[in-house]
Amino acid sequence: MEINGIAHIFLTASNFERSREFYRKLLPFLGLKPVIDTETTFYCVGGRTAVGISAPSAEHAGGPFEQKRVGLHHLCFRARERADVDELHRFVLTLGVKIVRPPREDQWAPGYYSMLFEDPDGIRLEINHVPGKGLLA
Repeated sequence: MEINGIAHIFLTASNFERSREFYRKLLPFLGLKPVIDTETTFYCVGGRTAVGISAPSAEHAGGPFEQKRVGLHHLCFRARERADVDELHRFVLTLGVKIVRPPREDQWAPGYYSMLFEDPDGIRLEINHVPGKGLLA
């Protein structure tokens, strides 16, 4: 057996309204189209994947995200072109969120080029470009 990628990722936001406004801008910019947009769920599909945002249960509303706790560390989108990383960087600057690392080359694979930023909850989001198939060959 060999899987065909990741079908979807769901993130739970501490403040759903705030996060939904952010992801309503970010995900369509990345080419994902909204298919569900309710009071508790925002879900977009495109690029052979899907990303969803959901509201927290009442007891966890407003709780912090901690990157080094058990669970999600970060989410990385793969860009088709190196210039896409730079384009997203310019766009993210307009959203007023934290840029952890502006675009740069890194050692993860030959030609690895990426940037790292945070959503309103501090969940780290990355976009990278690796020439050819990179390590996915």
